[in-house]
Amino acid sequence: MLKLPNLNIGKISLLVAIMTWLALLFVDITRLFGNLNQMESGIAPEISYILEILFFIVVYLFFNYSIQKSEKNNFIDLIWRGATTGLVATSISIIISIFYYLLGDSRLASDPLLRNVFYHIDFAFVTLFLVSCTLLWKHLILYQRTKRVVQQWQAFEVGLLISMFFVFFNRNTLDYSFLFGLAVLVIFGASLAVNLKWIPYLTFKEKWKSILFLVFIQFSAAYLFIQVLSYSEENSIYLNLTDNLFLLSLFSFVFIYAIFSFLVTLFNLPTSSVFEQKLIEAINFQRLSQSIKPGQNENQVLDILMDSCMSAAYVDAAWLELKEHDEKSSIIHQRYLSNEEQVVLQKLIGSSKPFSDFKWDDKLQDNKTYTGKINDLKYKSVMMIPLTVNKNTIGRIFLLKEVKDGFNKEMINIISTFVGQACISVENHRLLNEALKNERYKEELLIAQRVQRSLLPSELHHDSTFEIHGFSEAADEVGGDYYETQSLGEAEFAVIIGDVSGKGTSAAFNMSQMKGVFHSLVQLNPSPKEFLVKANMALSHCLEKNHFITTSYFIINTKKKSIRYARAGHCPTLFYDAEKNDSEYLDIDGMGLGILRNSSFEKYIHEKEVFYKKDDILVLFTDGIVEAKNEHSEEFGYERLKNVLTENHEQTAAEIQQKLIDQVYDFIGSNTLPDDDYSLLVIKFNS
Repeated sequence: MLKLPNLNIGKISLLVAIMTWLALLFVDITRLFGNLNQMESGIAPEISYILEILFFIVVYLFFNYSIQKSEKNNFIDLIWRGATTGLVATSISIIISIFYYLLGDSRLASDPLLRNVFYHIDFAFVTLFLVSCTLLWKHLILYQRTKRVVQQWQAFEVGLLISMFFVFFNRNTLDYSFLFGLAVLVIFGASLAVNLKWIPYLTFKEKWKSILFLVFIQFSAAYLFIQVLSYSEENSIYLNLTDNLFLLSLFSFVFIYAIFSFLVTLFNLPTSSVFEQKLIEAINFQRLSQSIKPGQNENQVLDILMDSCMSAAYVDAAWLELKEHDEKSSIIHQRYLSNEEQVVLQKLIGSSKPFSDFKWDDKLQDNKTYTGKINDLKYKSVMMIPLTVNKNTIGRIFLLKEVKDGFNKEMINIISTFVGQACISVENHRLLNEALKNERYKEELLIAQRVQRSLLPSELHHDSTFEIHGFSEAADEVGGDYYETQSLGEAEFAVIIGDVSGKGTSAAFNMSQMKGVFHSLVQLNPSPKEFLVKANMALSHCLEKNHFITTSYFIINTKKKSIRYARAGHCPTLFYDAEKNDSEYLDIDGMGLGILRNSSFEKYIHEKEVFYKKDDILVLFTDGIVEAKNEHSEEFGYERLKNVLTENHEQTAAEIQQKLIDQVYDFIGSNTLPDDDYSLLVIKFNS
């Protein structure tokens, strides 16, 4: 498929405009030549009208495309573009006038063909100037476009298009229809000329430039209009192209909009500095809002605060200090002051009213400002604003001026706004950093939680003579409860349950140490008492002084049907006797691991042995089970645990474990969170 090359509309329209103008020049000169020689040229006047209209349209399209594609479309560039076009057109017209002035009364000066050529050159540049300015005004008028303004401009363009064809009916005679059409277009253009919303956005310097450029445009429009009137009086020209409703409408519109823009810009000059100041304040406010990002220093926003306050109040000197401790402060930003001057001024301000009323621990510093005079040779007025973050004063800013009563109400309001926004930014920065720390802490807790779960056994060792089922749930992300089993050989199993003092990551860490001790000692197959004594000795070297571990250690022999056990400060073990159909706690004394860290610990550890029968049940648990509280602060207790086991002794170990946990959760209620870790092991003997 043939792909067409990209067409350059600007160059094509310019080329067509030049060719149209040359055709118009040729047609008019041909007709003029025939008229002078009393010959019939055979070219109807309508050909000139058509070429003239075509020239207008093509020039209009060229400038419309050129303005849309231009990268420099700011207000000053647009006005300068119109001014330069006008100056070029005016210069061409002046050069032509000078040329004829130098010819004087010579025969060449009265040659109609030469005059007609220069007339067409003048006509072309007048058209370029008027059309370009009209489209530049369009861009300015539609700067803040609304539906009404767009529709109004479209109607004006339609009116201009119709005015091009007026020459077919008017024949260059200033009759009533011509004047009526001109009046309508002038009124329409004047209604559009009030759209000057772009002017307030100019800076003071830009407004002066625009005034100068608008004067150039007005001068060019006035001079060229006079030239158009002078051409209409020339009898030597066969067809007067400039006595045209379209061109006269453009003259009026360009001149009126230039006058309106000139006057409004001139009257806006006194308020330019105020607008610029407000714009700077808005930019500074935005910078304060966006100045701090995660990981950056708070000094950045305080530095912007200093610059913003000094700019808003035209301050001569300033400093900002932050509170450290014991109401001492440090200077972090200082402007236009030496260290010696700052020290002297701070003492002077601190002893003057109302600044002496300031207190660091005042919780009502929000939106509070201190302004007053000081007895200094250079600085006459001072403003002090506390920096308050989350009801705490973290610092204060001092602004000094060399004039008395230098801070008016508007200055105080805008500075208070800056300070408030800066404090919000600092607070948000701190909250964001805190949130990031919390996120990292949560990630660490998730890691600790995964580690703790890995410490609990995925499989509990047993044989066909008994069932065993365990449960553990931490009150926090990680807990300190621990249980495990280990096969010691044929028909012999070790079972341990423990509870580390404390909660959270420290408890989980100590729990991992207990697991390591268990796996090390169980290989030696010690008796329960020996295990606890050796475990205490091992843990004494790694547990912190304020930490201890309670535990119970069991050795189950399925051949002898015996249970040897020892307890180190742990909860008593619940034992269900199937023959008696009753549950009781295996009571035995013992001290927690790590409480006594010497050889005398052995005196406080005892060992016992019990024998089991078919359907007997052993329940090992941590204190979180029996100490679970309901909304009335009533504990679940040993007796309830005993009753639940007795009532459900016929079920399997897994069902008994689930029933016990369900009863605990039913007791504390769904709205109450566990305040301790829950762990238990249920062992049911089959034969």
